[in-house]
Amino acid sequence: MTLWQALIRRKRYGNADEGGESKLARVLTLFDLTALGVGSTLGLGVYVLAGSVAYEQAGPAVVISFAVAAIASAFAGLCYAEFAARVPKAGSAYVYSYVTIGEFVAFSIGWNLILEYVIGTSSVARGLSGYVDELFEKKMSIYLQSILPIDIDFLANYPDILSFFIIMLLAALLSTGVKESSILNNVFTTVNIITVLIVLVAGGIKCDPANWNIPKDQIPEGIKGGEGGFMPYGIAGIMAGAAKCFYGFVGFDCVATTGEEAKNPQRNIPLSIVISLIIIFLAYFGISTVLTMMWPYYLQNPTAPFPHVFQQIGWIEIKWIVSIGAIFALCTSLLGAMFPLPRVLYAMAQDGILYKILKRIHPKTQTPVVASMLSGLLAAFMALIFDLHQLIDMMSIGTLLAYTIVSVCVLVLRYNDDAMVDEVSVTLPQFLRQLANINFIKRPNSLSSYITKIGVVVFSALSIVLCSILGYADITSVVTIVLISIVCGAMALVVLIIGRQPPADDNLSFKVPWVPVVPCLSVFINLYLMFQLDMHTWIRFVVWIVIGYIIYFTYGIQHSVEGDLARKEKLKESKAVNSFYEANHIALMPNEKIFNSSYTVATNI
Repeated sequence: MTLWQALIRRKRYGNADEGGESKLARVLTLFDLTALGVGSTLGLGVYVLAGSVAYEQAGPAVVISFAVAAIASAFAGLCYAEFAARVPKAGSAYVYSYVTIGEFVAFSIGWNLILEYVIGTSSVARGLSGYVDELFEKKMSIYLQSILPIDIDFLANYPDILSFFIIMLLAALLSTGVKESSILNNVFTTVNIITVLIVLVAGGIKCDPANWNIPKDQIPEGIKGGEGGFMPYGIAGIMAGAAKCFYGFVGFDCVATTGEEAKNPQRNIPLSIVISLIIIFLAYFGISTVLTMMWPYYLQNPTAPFPHVFQQIGWIEIKWIVSIGAIFALCTSLLGAMFPLPRVLYAMAQDGILYKILKRIHPKTQTPVVASMLSGLLAAFMALIFDLHQLIDMMSIGTLLAYTIVSVCVLVLRYNDDAMVDEVSVTLPQFLRQLANINFIKRPNSLSSYITKIGVVVFSALSIVLCSILGYADITSVVTIVLISIVCGAMALVVLIIGRQPPADDNLSFKVPWVPVVPCLSVFINLYLMFQLDMHTWIRFVVWIVIGYIIYFTYGIQHSVEGDLARKEKLKESKAVNSFYEANHIALMPNEKIFNSSYTVATNI
């Protein structure tokens, strides 16, 4: 097997339980999955992000920023839901890319998902620790910084011991059993929802619509307030806020990692993803509306907005109720961030591309104990030495890349039929006719599938060009406007060509609507947001990727289960050839024996 064949070998997924019945316990219901999706997402976004975006980027128009972010997240969520219906196995986007694109891309995505969940866990724990510290007038941070200062620029000012122990405690909890941890998650999520309802009701009583239309001349001197009104920072502020609000929706994809622990995964996982996103958006929209109507946007506290606002209006009791509820909510978000991490490690180890010790399942708890504790230790260590802003800067790129790959996979699978037997010779006239499907072919063939894949690559390349123009060129110049028009027209043409290809007739419990438009929009939006990341994030990303590739090329590529299966099949074919020549060697001349022996060796190679 050549190196290229090893890199593009795909996981076989024809049977949801291929390779035997899952060793993980199938105990998660639709309610459990929805609570997991809501709990893992509805955390820092509610209690920090709404006030931060209103204060720094969008003003009262933060409600529109959340709506734009919700639409972008919905595109990715729909793609995740279809893949959950196709491949109900643990591993999330890792498995999805493995069965559609190949092993090397799958490892890249899985490795980035590990980064996403590790950083997500660490950042929530650090945020939770900071929230507790804020309630007690920062006594913990002051004390730790006085006795254990860290004088290194790229590390935190002090080791956050509280966040370290919080993560290790929850890692131990996850190791005791998925049902037990899901019960605790359900309790925390219920508390979270109640807290959000309290904020909506209490804040709604004190809402003043005039705070959405404060003129510029009424903004106090020396306070940043933009141009006043509903959109004080214009459309640019809304879109900048949307880019930040997008990360408030990160986390719903953890539901897709429960394919081997969910009851009826083909139905419940897609449904729970959609329900989770709806609940999350309604919560964000309501929270940001109440927050900006209760108190002027330019007077918000970007780090702890709700305690600050209720303190200002004199409702101290509500302040403490909301603060305690926020702590429980952040615990839920932390649990949701930690939950998928050991399952991704387990899936990759089960496939042989990570060390096999990570796939050990405890016989009593039926959980990947080694993966859970090791991932918890890594996340806890990072929370110990990095501060919140450094962690947040590191977590976004893996998420966006995973979302992009999933959207691409939807397009590839939707227009590809593994059962197709008709091969079409690729001639120029046939190629041109198939671009518009003039012959109205109803089923995918090799040519239509090839055109779709080329179209996806071209659309992605054009998206990168458009993102570069929007990010670095002067969009007010005539030349730039012409370039944008040409690129957008080419992208629309590619989408039209992809849409003309015959789709596969797959019987799925859920399909993404309006394909190829929705997946293509998801690809573009994700790439655009990746272009907003700074150079330090890209450098850290490259370092992480290099470490992962060292592991893959020194261990994974040799121990891959799919590679073993391919080698066994090749050996079986070689033995069949040897048997054939051995059965007929009496009738062969001596020189023919030598030729056949050489042929057999070549076949084995």
